[in-house]
Amino acid sequence: MGISNVQVSEQSGVTAPQSTKKKSSDENSSQELQDNFLALLIAQMKNQDPTNPMDNSQLTSQLAQINTLAGIEKLNTTLGKVSGQIDDSMSVNAGNLIGRGVMVPGNKILVAKAEQEDQNATPETITTPFGFELMSDADSVVVTIQDGNGNVVREVDLGAIRAGVSSFTWDGKTNDGTTAPDGSYTFTVKASNDGKKVSSTSLGYSVVYGVISNKVNNKVLLDLGILGSVSIDEVRQIL
Repeated sequence: MGISNVQVSEQSGVTAPQSTKKKSSDENSSQELQDNFLALLIAQMKNQDPTNPMDNSQLTSQLAQINTLAGIEKLNTTLGKVSGQIDDSMSVNAGNLIGRGVMVPGNKILVAKAEQEDQNATPETITTPFGFELMSDADSVVVTIQDGNGNVVREVDLGAIRAGVSSFTWDGKTNDGTTAPDGSYTFTVKASNDGKKVSSTSLGYSVVYGVISNKVNNKVLLDLGILGSVSIDEVRQIL
């Protein structure tokens, strides 16, 4: 068929004592709340009405809430450190992709003639791999390749394909057996199972030229040259 499979991640009303030491907004922590609560507790115990003592169960409940807040803050701090370590690890792993080919969402195929040492030899046509990701098994998958003007140059029935990522290469031949001219082509995938449509995502090939660490949304981006950049989590296959 000319298409081959490529074998290739409450506020009580009592004002709390104010410290005379200037603090930043970041220091409004659970420890500060605990200190203020204890100060309030001591003041209330000293000034309570002996005939109407304070409710111990309420104080216990409030103290438990303060301790819960402290635990949440510690958990958030720990998660923040773990997240930072994960981000660093992803950056290192992404660096290993530089120079490698990856399959990411896209629908382009590039066709070009390979350089030949022998000027009399017939130029070999090379094409970039293409692929797709099926959400479920399909008993029929048809790939249609079109040129820049939208004309169909090749249609191939790949038959049954299992769910997941599959990648292929096109030999550059058209439906009439001639070689497709150099240029950029697009493809579409029509997959079905028992006559019902199977959802799919088209995948295109690109080389990773660099890694970009986006501090705004804490994402690691791959520089794909003229194809722009994509998040590392969009990589479906590494070739």
